[in-house]
Amino acid sequence: MVWQPTAGVDEAGRGPLAGPVVAAAVILQPSRPVAGVADSKKLTAARRVRLAQTIRRDACAWAVAWADAAEIDRLNILQASHLAMRRAISGLGVVPDFVEVDGNRLPSLTFPAITLTGSAIIGGDAKVAAISAASILAKVTRDAMMVELDRLYPQYGFAQHKGYPTRAHRESLSRFGPCPQHRRSFKPLRLSA
Repeated sequence: MVWQPTAGVDEAGRGPLAGPVVAAAVILQPSRPVAGVADSKKLTAARRVRLAQTIRRDACAWAVAWADAAEIDRLNILQASHLAMRRAISGLGVVPDFVEVDGNRLPSLTFPAITLTGSAIIGGDAKVAAISAASILAKVTRDAMMVELDRLYPQYGFAQHKGYPTRAHRESLSRFGPCPQHRRSFKPLRLSA
């Protein structure tokens, strides 16, 4: 049987009030499976970082991309997530024969000179190893980006809550107002924009 490269795709950061939405695409090597991949939300941060290193080393191909807060506000979160996914798929060094995306909607898979086929898989990050791997890379990358944003905007505590609408984050928004990394199209930011 001939191996057909399949890219698993997932995103991290659809729900936060700040920061980018990050997507990853991963094509795993059948001869080098990555033990322990799972839905990134079910892994500790330390385990995700270790697995991300293994995925980057052992995968046939991988790429990470994102859409920033301004793009999210302009497009909406679903379309920005799909844009980040398309960017990640485009960044692969290998053209996949098929794409499997976590969720219930498949982004457009038409690129210059090629149209890919694929499927959306609800709960795919817990069912398909390549999607699990993509979930891990997306989450690790986004978390690192939020730690960097915390250095620029320490008053918001991004390193702790990663932009999610925690009580502390909402209190800092009340006190300082939004920064350029906040998604102004999201509640409660629409009222303060």
